[in-house]
Amino acid sequence: MRATGRVLRRDDALTPQEFEIAELAAAGLSNKQIGQRLFLSHRTVGAHLYQIFPKLGVTSRAALRDALKGIDRD
Repeated sequence: MRATGRVLRRDDALTPQEFEIAELAAAGLSNKQIGQRLFLSHRTVGAHLYQIFPKLGVTSRAALRDALKGIDRD
């Protein structure tokens, strides 16, 4: 994220569950597939993605992979 000039503020940081959902979505899994893996409903996955996109400054699943590259999981 630093390379893009965008720095996550502490309140914009992804939770561990959001990060995992974002990784799975970036890998091409559907909301239903992510939900099955994490024991969540597909609607809950969608709600998380709705929160994740503005935090990362992206508007599509395709942009998630690049946005996640610059984030430390710690």
